[in-house]
Amino acid sequence: MLQAQIFKHGKREDCLPYAATVLKCLDGCRLPDSNQTLLRKLGVKLAQRLGLTFLKPRLAKWRYQRGCRSLAASLQPCAQSPRELGTQAESPDSDGEDDVPEEVESVIEQLLVGLKDKDTVVRWSAAKGVGRMAGRLPKELADDVAGSVLDCFSFQETDGAWHGGCLALAELGRRGLLLPSRLSDVVPVILKALTYEEKRGACSVGANVRDAACYVCWAFARAYEPQELKPFVAAISSALVLAAVFDRNVSCRRAASAAFQENVGRQGIFPHGIDILTAADYFAVGNRSNCFLDISMFIAGFPEYTQPMIDHLVTMKISHWDRVIRELSAKALQNLAQRAPEYTSQHVFPQLLEMTRSPDLHTRHGAVLACAQVARSLCRLADQQGRPVANFLDEEAVQGLKQIHQQLCDRQLYRGLGGELMRQAVCILIENLSVSKMPFRGDAVIGGWQWLIHDTLRNLHLVSSRSRQQMKEAAVSALAALCSAYLTPEPGAADPPAQGELVEQYLAELQSPEEMTRCGFALALGALPAPLLWGRLRQVLAGLGAVTHISPEDVGFAESRRDALKAIARICQTVSVRAEGSPDEALCRENISQVYGVMLGCLSDYTTDSRGDVGAWVREAAMTSLRDLTLLLAQEQPELIEARICEQVMCRVAQQASEKIDRFRAHAAHVFLALLHSDGPAVPHVPHRQELERLFPRSAVASVNWSAPSQAFPRVTQLLGLPAYRYHVLLGLVVSVGGLTESTVRYSTQGLFEYMKGIQKDRPALEDFSGTLLQIFQDNLLNDRVSVPLMKTLDQMLANGCFDIFTTEENHPFGARLLALCREELRKSKDVQKLRAGVAVFCAMVQFPGDVRRKVLLQLLLLLCHPFPVIRKATASQVYEMLLTYDVVGADILDEVMAVLSDTAWDAELPVVRGQRNHLCDLLGVPRPQLVPKPSAR
Repeated sequence: MLQAQIFKHGKREDCLPYAATVLKCLDGCRLPDSNQTLLRKLGVKLAQRLGLTFLKPRLAKWRYQRGCRSLAASLQPCAQSPRELGTQAESPDSDGEDDVPEEVESVIEQLLVGLKDKDTVVRWSAAKGVGRMAGRLPKELADDVAGSVLDCFSFQETDGAWHGGCLALAELGRRGLLLPSRLSDVVPVILKALTYEEKRGACSVGANVRDAACYVCWAFARAYEPQELKPFVAAISSALVLAAVFDRNVSCRRAASAAFQENVGRQGIFPHGIDILTAADYFAVGNRSNCFLDISMFIAGFPEYTQPMIDHLVTMKISHWDRVIRELSAKALQNLAQRAPEYTSQHVFPQLLEMTRSPDLHTRHGAVLACAQVARSLCRLADQQGRPVANFLDEEAVQGLKQIHQQLCDRQLYRGLGGELMRQAVCILIENLSVSKMPFRGDAVIGGWQWLIHDTLRNLHLVSSRSRQQMKEAAVSALAALCSAYLTPEPGAADPPAQGELVEQYLAELQSPEEMTRCGFALALGALPAPLLWGRLRQVLAGLGAVTHISPEDVGFAESRRDALKAIARICQTVSVRAEGSPDEALCRENISQVYGVMLGCLSDYTTDSRGDVGAWVREAAMTSLRDLTLLLAQEQPELIEARICEQVMCRVAQQASEKIDRFRAHAAHVFLALLHSDGPAVPHVPHRQELERLFPRSAVASVNWSAPSQAFPRVTQLLGLPAYRYHVLLGLVVSVGGLTESTVRYSTQGLFEYMKGIQKDRPALEDFSGTLLQIFQDNLLNDRVSVPLMKTLDQMLANGCFDIFTTEENHPFGARLLALCREELRKSKDVQKLRAGVAVFCAMVQFPGDVRRKVLLQLLLLLCHPFPVIRKATASQVYEMLLTYDVVGADILDEVMAVLSDTAWDAELPVVRGQRNHLCDLLGVPRPQLVPKPSAR
């Protein structure tokens, strides 16, 4: 580093005598072979500064100058011409006739090696060195250097060499050292670099090369006069547009956009430059999907870019290693086909059909997707123009589309590695061809397509989890389109027997022991068109309803229950609603209660496993289904909505809106408000509609973030004042108040206490509230999901004086009933968390005088001899705090009781602890508990 600084800042005359010696030593160090990046970088820096020491400082007389670059000088009325200024700037000794020292060749060789280094910092330093050295060389030697740089762009070279070469070309161009005569050699290389990408394992390299190529285009825009670049404008503009719109890497898209902008501003001859820049600016190209689907469609409106964009997608992106790029490219081709239908049908489509037979998985997958999208686009265009499809897709193309499935099946490409991708791609092909109404009715290919869909749905459990959902959705969408286009009976024709067999087959698969198979065929039943369901609706609804029931052998099948609910909701949207219709053909008075019963029953699914609360998926689907069904009935047959059913729907959804999981609470709130403020006819029989509209006005709740506890709970707790909603809202609220998440606990507790403050002096309201609370306890005895947080909630409420009005009355029924429920809940329990919560409630209940207090003290003293030492210690600590908080023991014995509690080692052996406990019983006037002898074994 010191030597590099010396040769940078020292005088040339002083350093020149030592330069050759230092260069020789530098060659002997073999720094390019070092593993240390910093050493290699410093070696390149030292080499270039040695080279600059050998050469006299001068401006090359031969270098290209675009002209005056100073705006102030350009505005001078008597400004000299650019060529005159350039001539005056040159030094007298810049004629290039001096001899070049032999050492310069060694320096340039080291710099060229540095351009191919594996680290960017070394390549960047070498590129700058090449530019500086070339600026002091004669024209012929500098041209040789440029030719050596172009040698970096061989496909035998690494991506590092391509990157270093681009940086060097940019430096040479920026300094005017790359003469216009060289552009015919340089531009083709840069165009290749703009699309350079090499597959390496599960990823690729080349993003840095493409970014550097954009830098070269940016530098050329500033370096050359427009007439010099004019022959290359069409190629450069198309390449930059393709990079800005279709590159996988966001930094490359933005670099290409910036380079295009620079060329438009400084060259001014890029076709439609301003319009394209407006749509594809630096920020707009940040979103990849927007680039492929929207910006590309706008740019393709200019004829100069349409065909290059289509060709680029077909040759480069359809076979890309990244699956997302292939999918986006297929969708982009669907859009671009509208711009050039003749070219697409005559040149692109045959090429895509040929690519479907490729042995390469990525090429084959992308080609099938592209065929699906392009065929649909051309069919849609023919339909819009009133032209026959044959104008765009000839008989050979139609036959090629029909044969894709059989070719893949014959080559067994649905199996093994890549089988998942090809199945999904062909399902998308089936969907698009079916929607396009291709003339395949009655053809044998329909049976092959059906087999593929059924086999895919039946074997979903064999698919990797990350692609399972996409494959399921693709197969179901393909089935829906296939049935609508080819399997529904034509008007006046009888139902073929195969349709009944299809439904029977799907219903049988719902009983599969594989959860994913149930999911697939449940959604498949939901996707069937109405004609296939007529006459079988009751059977289908019963089969799907059975999937939603929880049994011991499939308690963990939450996903199948969720998908069955989705299927039921979709069937309800598919079949018509007729109040007095047949239950086998439509939603009617006879089967609507059955559908509501299934959906409401799923709101009680709180299944948990290693993934957490998987029942939440089912509850979410149930809420969505209830919303869709209720709004459908309200619009078409509101008399089918009974007051009892509507009350259950609103109350159960309100309960979900007060529970602890943010995302599902927000979804429940949106469902509740959608039912309250429906855009169509009002939902009948909504309990307390006027009060709800006052509490939740349409204008005020739109901006509420229901997933934020601080915004949701203050509003939800207002429902506690409405009798119809109190039970369910309180049931959800106690789970939140007694939960674990700090923000949920804090804001739900604040909302509950705010409500309690309003009714604390109102004895009838407090009686109703406490009765509801005890009823929830009674209904959920031994249900740990509710009972444990409920006891935590009761502890907080008692400690905050919510029931002080009851503590003034001896033997109040609330205290007696609460004590009985707590005793029942804790009997024989071995759950430490539940026992701790129960101890806290007992300690808070000593506020109730009379028999309740005596029984509570007895329970606490019993817990002081619990088999678990941790419970004995926790009870002693809680009782100690209780005696400090509440005046329940006479002053004459308080000190002694406190001393026993604090001095006893409650985690000692039970006989020792029992003696201290009995002493406390005597002090407090509580009868000593008697040991129950165990029955003798016979």
